[in-house]
Amino acid sequence: MAENKMKAERELIAKTAEAEAEPTSGAPEPTADEELEIPRDAGAVVRRLWTVSSGEHWRFAVVLVSVVCYAASSIAAPAYSAHLIDLLWANIQEAFAAGHTFSIGWDTGGREVLGLLGIWTLAWVFYTIQNFTMASFAERLNLKLRHRLAEKLNVLPLKFYDAHKPGDIMSRATNDLDKVSEVLQRGLLSMLIAVGSVTGAIIMMLRYNVVLTAVFLVFACAAVLMTRIVAKRTLVYAARQQHAVGVLTGHVEEAYSGRIVIKAFNQEHASSERIHAATSELADAMRKTDFVTNVVAPMVRCLVRFSQVILALMGTGFLLQGQLTIGTLQAFFQYVNTAAEPLTQFSLTMNQLQSALAAVERVFDILDEEEIEPDPAEPAAVPRPVRGRVAFEHVRFGYDPSHPLMHDVNFTAEPGQKVAIVGATGAGKTTLINLLMRFYEIDGGRITLDGVDTRTMTRADLRRNFGMVLQDAWLREGTIAENIAYGAPDATTDEIVQAAKTAQVDFFVRTMPHGYETELANDAESISQGQRQLLTIARVLLANPSILILDEATSSVDTRTEKAIVTAMEKLTQGRTSFVIAHRLSTIVDSDLILVMDHGNIIEQGTHDELVAAGGAYAELYQSQFA
Repeated sequence: MAENKMKAERELIAKTAEAEAEPTSGAPEPTADEELEIPRDAGAVVRRLWTVSSGEHWRFAVVLVSVVCYAASSIAAPAYSAHLIDLLWANIQEAFAAGHTFSIGWDTGGREVLGLLGIWTLAWVFYTIQNFTMASFAERLNLKLRHRLAEKLNVLPLKFYDAHKPGDIMSRATNDLDKVSEVLQRGLLSMLIAVGSVTGAIIMMLRYNVVLTAVFLVFACAAVLMTRIVAKRTLVYAARQQHAVGVLTGHVEEAYSGRIVIKAFNQEHASSERIHAATSELADAMRKTDFVTNVVAPMVRCLVRFSQVILALMGTGFLLQGQLTIGTLQAFFQYVNTAAEPLTQFSLTMNQLQSALAAVERVFDILDEEEIEPDPAEPAAVPRPVRGRVAFEHVRFGYDPSHPLMHDVNFTAEPGQKVAIVGATGAGKTTLINLLMRFYEIDGGRITLDGVDTRTMTRADLRRNFGMVLQDAWLREGTIAENIAYGAPDATTDEIVQAAKTAQVDFFVRTMPHGYETELANDAESISQGQRQLLTIARVLLANPSILILDEATSSVDTRTEKAIVTAMEKLTQGRTSFVIAHRLSTIVDSDLILVMDHGNIIEQGTHDELVAAGGAYAELYQSQFA
């Protein structure tokens, strides 16, 4: 007997290790472009983004018109100021020549001063319009993408979630879209303004003096080249910083969620060291990123100031030669300032746009994912009332089609039967339930409910007949009453309380500060794991489904509570088909049918007495627990 027990335990350990050794994620490794946040096809992303923004194109048109008008006003102001200063200088000289005191009047420059004020006021109006309109365009586009992403996440198959980390999906739905909105409002708008302002400024500079303009362009090209070189390093360091943020976030989340286990094994120091190491790496990455980002501005401005000194010396010479007036010289320097800053920021802005396009490309990757198989156009009617006869007929399935897990699964659960599913970790117990619920689609054979192929039904009609109690109890953010009534939102208070009493929940709910109106966070840290599981049982009891699925439903409760729940479940399962996934065989010895699974296939099936008498895998497992 002891040898049988040791043998069964060795087999269980081996199978568990084998299951844990298999990769659990099919997510591809990030490419170099993804690490540097460079889009794979920028043109395609822009075209698709433009298509998504249909209905908002008029806002973008208003932005373009406002940018043109703002640029025109900004360019006109220095030219007009040149005329104003030359006029005032001429009037001052004329007044001093005549021995009069000069004062600005309506005919001696006052009209022109008011005109200059009007030009700058016009520029301010168009600047305000373009900012508000671009913000509206960006946020509405962001809202459309969020709606599409939310709808898409509801129609993606479970294999998508198996292949992607939750943090990655959350990051795409929040950080990536926020980045797109921010860059559209700042980066793209700044680039549009820069194009208009720089073009207009250079044209006006050429009108005033070609030689001075050529000198400025030499320094401007040097500044742009310097910015471009630094910007490439900025992109690399920014990607490393983002990676370091992800690593640190993962360590912090791990330390928080696993704090009890960490303390139990005295691993506080090791956990703290990992967090400190990740923090140091992030600090180093941020230091390099901030240095490279901030060093370019002083360098470029120093170069621009040096160019202005040279331009001032040369411009003074032209002024003395009569080739320039005082007004045109000061206007020329205004245009230098107008053109210099956008030129030096152009490369950094391009990096921001690249990063935003890469972010929206990651969102489009989710939107392009293969959706679950659509429900049939003319679904079969679910038999009423549902008797609960479930049959697997030559079912084949594999998470990877090239590596099938189930080859030929056959069994029948008659109405009202209790069907237990046992086997080692990774044997396929949960997979069997996932196929029954159509969380995954089978590759061959068929599954029927009361003789009707489940693939001919809609998923909503099929799942409406099932109630699930999982080992990992999930509760939503809300009151205890709302959590119990999650599957039956129209339930009355009396019905909620009755379900709670049946599931042994009422006694501890009464001890809570606000009873059934006590608020629970989504992690439900204010109550124990066992209490959370009792609430999920009450939820299923209230929903009153035709078929029950219990996945180790009593694994987190004490023996006394377990007996009470089993009694409640016996009442609930009367006349209902139920599927029970169990590791403690004491809870399923009275089952009408026991399925023993191994590597995805049913290797034994029958009643408890039949399987023990057969002396197979179930008998060894049973003897290992009760010998």
